[in-house]
Amino acid sequence: EVQLVESGGGKVQAGGSLRLSCAASGFRFDDYSIGWFRQAPGKEREGVSCISGSNSNTYYVDSVKGRFTISSAYAMNTVYLQMNSLKSEDSAVYYCSAGILDCEVYGSSWFKYVEGWGQGTLVTVSS
Repeated sequence: EVQLVESGGGKVQAGGSLRLSCAASGFRFDDYSIGWFRQAPGKEREGVSCISGSNSNTYYVDSVKGRFTISSAYAMNTVYLQMNSLKSEDSAVYYCSAGILDCEVYGSSWFKYVEGWGQGTLVTVSS
C-alpha cells in the first residue's frame, strides 16, 4: 500500500523559499515515480513536478521551471521539492503522490494515474 507523508509547508513572503519533504513507504522506491501536485481554493488540481525512481529523470510544469527543484534521497525513501522565488500564485495545498508509470515519459498526464497521495501540506505565499 502506497503511503506518503508530506512536511515542510508554511508561510513565506514572495521571493522566499521553502523545501517540502515526502516520506514514502509501502512500495519499492526504485520502481515508482514520485511527484507533487497542488490545489488552490477554487482551482483545479495542477501537477507541479515528478521524478522517476528508475533514472531520476524529472518533469516540471512550465510555471515552476527554473524556480523549483525536485530531488530524491533513495537511502531515506524521501523526495524533496525545493521551491525558490515563490510567488503568491504558488499558494496551495501541496500533495505528494506516487505511481508505477515513468513520470518523465508521461509528463503532465502522469498525475492522472497515480496510485496514492498524502494528506497535503499548506504553502502560503504573501505578496
